[in-house]
Amino acid sequence: MAEQGRQGVRDTSEGPGRQGVRDTRDGPGSQDLRDELYERLRAYEGRPAATAGSGKDPVNEPMIRHWCEAMGDTNPAYAGPDAIAPPAMLQAWTMGGLSGHTDRGAAHDELFGLLDGAGYGSVVATDCEQEYLRPLRPGDRITFDAVIEAVSERKTTKLGTGYFITTRMDVRAQGEPAGTHRFRILKYRPAAVKGKAESRDTRGKEAARSGQRRSGSLRPRPVINRDNAGFWQGVSAHQLLIQRCDACGTLRFPWLPGCNDCGSSAWETVEASGEGTVFSYVVMHHPPFPAFSTSEGAEPYAVALVELAEGVRMVSNVIGVPYDKVRVGMPVRLEFLRTDPELELPVFRGSEA
Repeated sequence: MAEQGRQGVRDTSEGPGRQGVRDTRDGPGSQDLRDELYERLRAYEGRPAATAGSGKDPVNEPMIRHWCEAMGDTNPAYAGPDAIAPPAMLQAWTMGGLSGHTDRGAAHDELFGLLDGAGYGSVVATDCEQEYLRPLRPGDRITFDAVIEAVSERKTTKLGTGYFITTRMDVRAQGEPAGTHRFRILKYRPAAVKGKAESRDTRGKEAARSGQRRSGSLRPRPVINRDNAGFWQGVSAHQLLIQRCDACGTLRFPWLPGCNDCGSSAWETVEASGEGTVFSYVVMHHPPFPAFSTSEGAEPYAVALVELAEGVRMVSNVIGVPYDKVRVGMPVRLEFLRTDPELELPVFRGSEA
């Protein structure tokens, strides 16, 4: 069984029918050009990214419970005396946490250092593929090896020009093969934003006139496609729209092309009341990112999973209270925040009361 998730940026070199990425060497007279950096990068294919790694904790019931609560997954297979871990948690058991892993291979750091030094310093995760070979049960000890499986030729995407790096991790439980996790990222040099040639000073003046905070950086742009375009149209009209299945009436968020409960592709929208509570949250301390701060500078900021009054949950920022005052259960109210002249986002204002 395999699970795949793809987000916005895809590598056309892997097969027909993919769009949005092109080889930068396609121009007239460019067929004889050699990408010397690519030749150096390709030498890392097949080299270990991690050797004899081990999970920091065995498969355990508390992590399974936390995962299921966060995902809203009530499958009975994940609870009780014969519980198994959700298959999609495969990577979770290999993560090093904030302190990281000490078993990462030198080749991984060398490869990324080479890209950073050449100006390809930005990174975005593009997709992952998982294959599950056996269920994981509480008490299983996890070990793994990882390899740099592939480096693409130079590609141009809407984000910029760069290289797709694919890493394969082979996961074992109690010494037995348990699954494979492939993770692909794009290391890229950001492209100039088309149609936005105005200077930072001009943007700052526009922001000041509209009461916005002046910032030296902009928030990342959301990926808008045919499956979620209606949501963003609602945001532009200051409406938070939730999908409702026409067949079974189930509400769903984020937007999906079909119903998870009954599989129907027919749906309508309902407007959220805007009331909610903080279901869970994290405070982002590092790396500093001024675009997400609520004032000048790059202080920490809160990212919350908000449970709306309608019962669905969404990820957004909590504003209006200090980041260290955000709490689970805090009541919040929907607002629409203009972060710069071209972007407005739904956020939630918290109340310490």
